[in-house]
Amino acid sequence: MTAGSSVPTAEEHSGRPASGGPRPRLVRDLSLSAVLAGVVAVVVSYSGPLVIVLSAARAGHLDAAQTGSWIWAISIGSGLTCIGLSLLTRMPVITAWSTPGAALLVTSIGSYAYGEVIGAFVVSGAVIALIGVTGVFGRLMRLVPGAVVSAMLAGILFSFGADVFTSLEHTPVIAGSVLLAYLLGKRWLPRYAVLLALAAGVLCSAASSKLHIRLDHVGLVQPVFTAPSFSVASLIGIAVPLTLATLASQNAPGVGVLSASGYRPDDRLLVGSTGLVSAVLAPFGSHAVNLAAITAAICTGPEAHRDPRRRYVAGVACGLVYLVVGAFGSTLVAFFGGLPKELVAAIAGVALFGALSGGLTGAVREGKDREAAVITFLTTASGVTLFGIGSAFWGLVFGVAAHLVLNGRFRRAAGSPPADGTDPARPE
Repeated sequence: MTAGSSVPTAEEHSGRPASGGPRPRLVRDLSLSAVLAGVVAVVVSYSGPLVIVLSAARAGHLDAAQTGSWIWAISIGSGLTCIGLSLLTRMPVITAWSTPGAALLVTSIGSYAYGEVIGAFVVSGAVIALIGVTGVFGRLMRLVPGAVVSAMLAGILFSFGADVFTSLEHTPVIAGSVLLAYLLGKRWLPRYAVLLALAAGVLCSAASSKLHIRLDHVGLVQPVFTAPSFSVASLIGIAVPLTLATLASQNAPGVGVLSASGYRPDDRLLVGSTGLVSAVLAPFGSHAVNLAAITAAICTGPEAHRDPRRRYVAGVACGLVYLVVGAFGSTLVAFFGGLPKELVAAIAGVALFGALSGGLTGAVREGKDREAAVITFLTTASGVTLFGIGSAFWGLVFGVAAHLVLNGRFRRAAGSPPADGTDPARPE
């Protein structure tokens, strides 16, 4: 830690208490800003990616009970892993369902019997768990230079930051109030800047008749168990691409977000646990539970809490809200769906400003890595999809390739130093 600074160094970002000190307690570490970050992460999850899951359910001709069970399974799986892993690691571990995985199901699920689809989900989760616990995934990730990881994070978040300003074109009052309240909050009440932005946005949405929240029926979901069956066709057509999409487009960026934020994620624990939970909940409809990237960045940045050691509370809060939404299924999904999309975009954008700033800083810190970082950033921000795999993965691939061409060797692993520029492998 530099003289006169109260900001924890990268060594303190590990998510665990210093040796010899008392283990942090959840009640003592509670903060409104961290809880709000977790809530915002859930709002973003249900206001966008869930639409793809519902589209896949329609494509598979699932009835209301099966669709509700699918929502229940991915919500409960995400909630349990958020809470358990955040408490265990003392990091803000945010999990979610595989959005690219759901997207590929839109075009493939209708070609198979639902039991075969469930069987493919089980196999995919088991394979991901195996890849995680054996350390294969982590060894690959540790070969990626830190600047490339930071640039990937910035590329993932770029469109969300830009959406704050594009929303001004359609709803200037709502988006403008969110941005103004956030800036005023950062000036005088920085810990509550996102809360003030959310309050201002909701008030302006209500005043302009943009809120369309309807809760016609409140009831608990009844999970539907479907016995898995297995076929070569479904394993090739669903399990293989689902596994690749989840690892490359979700878990890789998810580990990268934690690393770029200064944490040292245990990839074996995180990827292995989410894969196992996916396999266990697959008979109820869960296609994949994995590490989140975009919503994770909301909870890993300074807006969640100035002290990185207390941001794990955001992961716990996120998990608790997931459990509540999962228990009530489509009832509370309708609530989130009633929020104006411009409000959700603006809130997500301002909540990610800090993470975006940290990613950009880490990407350009070292001159030798800047070209590779720029290539990573542009590839990721472009949103390009190749062979069914999203741009975050290709950003890593092209960035690492550029780094090798320009430098001839790996100079820094993905787990090394983050936002404050210190190197945890080198004693100060």
